[in-house]
Amino acid sequence: MATPFGFAGAGATPFVLASMDARGGAAAQEAIALLGGELRAHVALQEATTALVAAADPPPVAVLDLAGAPDELAHDVVAVVAMLAQAQAWRCVVAMSIAQIDLVIAALGDAADEVQLLCAPDQAEWIGTLAVAAARGTGAVRAADGDREQLARLSADVARIAETLARLSGATGSGRAEDHHRAFAPAPVTSDITASTVRDVLRARRLRDRFFGDGLFEDPAWDMLLDLFAAQLEGARVSVSSLCIAAAVAPTTALRWIGKLTAARLLVRAPDPEDGRRAFVALSGDARDAMHRYVATLAEARLPFV
Repeated sequence: MATPFGFAGAGATPFVLASMDARGGAAAQEAIALLGGELRAHVALQEATTALVAAADPPPVAVLDLAGAPDELAHDVVAVVAMLAQAQAWRCVVAMSIAQIDLVIAALGDAADEVQLLCAPDQAEWIGTLAVAAARGTGAVRAADGDREQLARLSADVARIAETLARLSGATGSGRAEDHHRAFAPAPVTSDITASTVRDVLRARRLRDRFFGDGLFEDPAWDMLLDLFAAQLEGARVSVSSLCIAAAVAPTTALRWIGKLTAARLLVRAPDPEDGRRAFVALSGDARDAMHRYVATLAEARLPFV
């Protein structure tokens, strides 16, 4: 059945929505109605697991709206529902506030890349995300953008960054002929770069927005790599929420990029050993090595670090 937004099949997809109370999740309810989907159950967060099990045939889309939820409750519900969704191959969407980013990532653990994450979503993001969930059938909901063209661009950008860093670290498998001096000279694994220099590059990049307006120079992947590189040089740890801020884009977009860069093995996530409701993210070993090689190569070529 076609919906007002042109998505077929949404009417055959059951949704189970869990929010703090019956008044919560209004934006999600409206999006489901606009898509022509079936809201099989709307329950309190504490009842999410029971409601999902009861609605298991056909497999539902689990939608968790964490607005207003206490940290401990949000963490525990997300952890249990994500585990259940993985075991049953259900689709799962989690909407959170900016303040809840770290606890949600920590609760999801290895399942973070299998769940669609929304941060302070507007109505358009709700509609787009739930439409993708309905269209995909059973299985995890992967990251999705508002349209196919944008998703293709994001995927291409990540592939380009991964290829560039792999080449700089000497792990290219392209088979192309390269300059022998570049191919066989032992490139250094460290460079004379300081965290202050990297932070200056980030500040200069943000200055462009002051003079030309927001949105023209968005490059979240590189901004996040730079921020993590500076943190590595400082010996500091970076939380997922802090990295989202460094990306200088909408939080939902930043979370998608973290997922993409993690899938490309450029980032690694780790729980905080002192607080199970927080997660940290860092450059992978290969990415750290590649960043140093990149900076050294720029210095050798007398090119600016931007």
